[in-house]
Amino acid sequence: MALIIIVILLLAYLLIATERFTNFNKAAVAIFAGTVGWVLYICYGTDFVMGVHPKEYADFLAGAAPTSLGVKQYIAQNIFLKYVGQASEIVIFLLATMTIVEILSNNGCFDFITQLLKTRRTRRLLWTLAVITFLLSANLDNLTTTVMMLAVARKLIQNRRQRILFGSAIVIAANCGGALTVIGDPAGLVLWNMEKVTATAFSMKMLLPCLVAWIVPTWWIGRLLPDHCDVGGTAMPYRGDDTRLTVWQRLLMLFVGIGGLWFIPTFHNITQLSPFLGAMCVLAVLWIVDELYNRRLAASGELVGRKVPGVLQYETIQMVLYVMGLMLAVSVVEETGSIHWLVAEIGKSQVDMGWWLIGPVVAAVSIVLENFATAITFFTLAPDLEQNSIYWSLVTFASGIGGNVLCISSMSGLALVKMEHIRIGWYVKNVGGMALLGLVVGMVLMLI
Repeated sequence: MALIIIVILLLAYLLIATERFTNFNKAAVAIFAGTVGWVLYICYGTDFVMGVHPKEYADFLAGAAPTSLGVKQYIAQNIFLKYVGQASEIVIFLLATMTIVEILSNNGCFDFITQLLKTRRTRRLLWTLAVITFLLSANLDNLTTTVMMLAVARKLIQNRRQRILFGSAIVIAANCGGALTVIGDPAGLVLWNMEKVTATAFSMKMLLPCLVAWIVPTWWIGRLLPDHCDVGGTAMPYRGDDTRLTVWQRLLMLFVGIGGLWFIPTFHNITQLSPFLGAMCVLAVLWIVDELYNRRLAASGELVGRKVPGVLQYETIQMVLYVMGLMLAVSVVEETGSIHWLVAEIGKSQVDMGWWLIGPVVAAVSIVLENFATAITFFTLAPDLEQNSIYWSLVTFASGIGGNVLCISSMSGLALVKMEHIRIGWYVKNVGGMALLGLVVGMVLMLI
């Protein structure tokens, strides 16, 4: 049965890696693998529990006779809920940050972007978009940032080839910025919730590699663009209502939203509570400010109920379901004891799994497989490493930035492919090579 569960996960990985060609939604695949895996696990619960948790199960029985119902209760209460809790912490955090983005966007708090994009000089426009995307994705999740900035570029850039190059730069900036912090990418968030890293130490290790992995391909994209580009009308960010907030009110809301996210690591250090509670606290304060500022507009009946566009809602909700399903799928394989066996076999082998070998292996897998799936898999292979080990940063960087090479192995890249209908071969030929160079140089800088 353990072998069957492993095969299900491997088949799920295969479908996730080939989503572009098979058209199987990876969120559905991940949810299927997670739910079916746990159903099969509990069917043979006694064997698994006695093999992995014999002492804990004996304590749970407290001298009572073991029964089929008893082992199912033990699994449900002492094993399954633990993993559901870990996955739920990530999901709630992502939902909170997405709602924060929605409130800020609906109130025009990102209008400053339009003021910075009033230029026809291509390289200045490129770097402005890239810098804004990099900074936003370090504080928000990279998929939400990517979709929002791609929509801005779509309204702004008229020429399709130029728009695709700008979109490629946005995806690279979002993935690199997201990898920089523990709240910018689900993989970093998982590490932080597992207490494998601290926020400051993680960002300091990732800073220089992420900057290099971002700047190198962005510089190359700038060389592929002409000196001037055809710019359309003023690009406005998504607006969900007819807000009449003043500039200072919008700046205050932006400070509460983004500044609150910056405060979450400090909140966690002070209270030792899960980071998602800090995100919920920021959301509550921002929501109250939003209600106070817009109470007259809402009372007048002029508030329009159009929220964030459907494409953003669909992509982000899909990401949440994908994260939940994949974490459950990996956790059930871990509970079979197979991963511990694999780690033990690697330890017995003569292969020296040093940092210089682990980095390229993770990067190679993430180029083909989706980057979060790669990261969560390699996280389970080293459960006993100390906090802030180079392993955690190396896996997060290699898996996150590896998604830039083929574009389709990251959720941000898939958003670009779907919005602009680009060919993978074109992307690899024009952008993928320099993205790979940035990845290699970044890993070298991390390890020296």
